[in-house]
Amino acid sequence: MGTPCHFALFDLQPSFRLDLDKLATRYRELAREVHPDRFADASEREQRVALEKSAALNDAYQTLRSAPRRARYLLAISGHEVPQEVTVHDPDFLLQQMQWREELEELQDEADLDGVGVFKKRLKVAQDTLNEDFAACWDAPGERDKAERLMRRMQFLDKLAQEVRQLEERLDD
Repeated sequence: MGTPCHFALFDLQPSFRLDLDKLATRYRELAREVHPDRFADASEREQRVALEKSAALNDAYQTLRSAPRRARYLLAISGHEVPQEVTVHDPDFLLQQMQWREELEELQDEADLDGVGVFKKRLKVAQDTLNEDFAACWDAPGERDKAERLMRRMQFLDKLAQEVRQLEERLDD
């Protein structure tokens, strides 16, 4: 028995564009049904199955709610498995990444919490634009190579966004 498709678990058609509020609502409904605590008095096998279902549901939810992870998953289920570690051959994007990282480093050195907030907003705009670009190319037949490049960019920006959040937390303490 294979792992069910993440989208199928939530009764969704595979698509990059998702209503994340509906996804969260459906997740909570399903999580209540398969929560291991509901099977505390069940047999050991039923408890194990409930635990496995709960873990699979959590993994599916985490994947679908994250744009970069959802993009990677869509590519994988469409037969376009993407290796985890691949060099990005996009000099303009890499240069932009270096500039953003240098700017973030300066904000850290200056302990500029307001500047971090402005940076975070600019990064969010860049992420939203990239998500829209991916969604448009995902919906266009024959654009899988471009979709993969965009997904890699999404991963870079997601990692940068995590670093921004961490910096914000450190400066806010």
